[in-house]
Amino acid sequence: VMTAVLCPASAGAAPPAANDVRSYLQDEMRDRGIPGLQLAVVKGGKIVMLESYGLAELPHAIPVTRRSVFSINSATKSFTGVAIMQLAEQGKLDLSAPVSRYLEDLPAPWQAVTVTELLNHTSGLPDIVSQQSWQVGPASSWDAAWRQVRAMPMDFAPGERFRYNQTNYLLLGKIIDRVSGQPFARFIGQRQFDVAGMRHTSYGDLQDVIPHRAPSYRRDADGKTMKLMVDDFPAFLRAGAGINASAEDLANWIIALRNGKLLSPAGLAQLWRRGHLRTGQDAPWPLAWPRTRAGESRAVPGIGGARSAFFVYPDHDLAVVILTNLAGAQPEQMIDVVASHFLPGLKKVSGGYAIYRLRRHAQARGFSGLDEQLARLARAGHASPSEGELNDWGYRLLRGGRPAQAVAVLGLAARLYPDSYNAHDSLAEGFEAAGEPAPAGRHYRRSLGLNAGNTHATERLRILAPQ
Repeated sequence: VMTAVLCPASAGAAPPAANDVRSYLQDEMRDRGIPGLQLAVVKGGKIVMLESYGLAELPHAIPVTRRSVFSINSATKSFTGVAIMQLAEQGKLDLSAPVSRYLEDLPAPWQAVTVTELLNHTSGLPDIVSQQSWQVGPASSWDAAWRQVRAMPMDFAPGERFRYNQTNYLLLGKIIDRVSGQPFARFIGQRQFDVAGMRHTSYGDLQDVIPHRAPSYRRDADGKTMKLMVDDFPAFLRAGAGINASAEDLANWIIALRNGKLLSPAGLAQLWRRGHLRTGQDAPWPLAWPRTRAGESRAVPGIGGARSAFFVYPDHDLAVVILTNLAGAQPEQMIDVVASHFLPGLKKVSGGYAIYRLRRHAQARGFSGLDEQLARLARAGHASPSEGELNDWGYRLLRGGRPAQAVAVLGLAARLYPDSYNAHDSLAEGFEAAGEPAPAGRHYRRSLGLNAGNTHATERLRILAPQ
């Protein structure tokens, strides 16, 4: 089922770009294999597009509606950041203070970490969630995992560098509990969900009964079989991931944020401003929001689990929310393209539109003319696609059993980014899948020349050597 419903909440008539946006999203859903998707576009402080596509739940073919709610995963951190800033604006919290001012019984090396360093992932704390398995561990229980992580050494000195880390948000949740006098989920519910009119938003995971929840899916190793995604967000980690929301609710939250109902303008500006490491370099993240795009068409994103995302374009009073129920859908790659229909200048700074045009060209005329099509787009002033966007497209083709087409796309990435070891490594994988060991070996060797520590290339060359 591929439905698109312009909801009655949309302000007035559909914008002129609506049909183009619908066509684009439906193409993306087919290409990425996304079962269900919600879209909300905010312009001028109003929701101007609010749409639902596809299936929320596969076994019973239940369609996505405006009331469907999706897991936003780590985009939850943006709400935690707002909560911390609200407490700071009330004078109850100092962002530059050490966490030991608010939490007792912390390991000695943790005590000098500041609240800001928790927010922007520069704390150096050991991570309670494994970066390999994305599971809490290696302990057999949450309490045991908490004891274990407290005994682990610091990854680096506080403020020295960036490392994404769930322990940071566990501690921020504890700080909100202590400073606000109530559990962080209740505080955020009262001070953000209720104020913004987020009627369908709540905390929870697959073990909770959540009305209208669209369960998340993932593709199995064969690239085709759909499996249920087991979301497991224990209560004490839900300051970092755990909110389920609709696109409409998130749009209303963004409107409330921009209208000063949640924070003062100065507080919001501070939340979105990148700080500095203790070395004097810029910190990659602002406070609880991922890396921003600076300069022309500035964007502030919230991204979760490669399945939910929202971008705010503060200088253009524009925001786009895309929620999906497929892990790996990467809606963050789609948002600039949707936004470019309302902000044409984005095509000059974001490569998403170029990827879309390249894909349309390939669908209509094949993959042999990608370089020429990209040159035409460049002459028209469009930004080049990023290495990551091309890489993701190429691997979708590989998983779909189309290695020759994947080689064409990954080859374009290697030509655009010739000094990237990963681009050559990916192209080599494409050649291997296409049954061409000689060019695969050449590009693995090229990758190793750029990064001698690329163990994947070393291992593949060892396997290819007898040929």
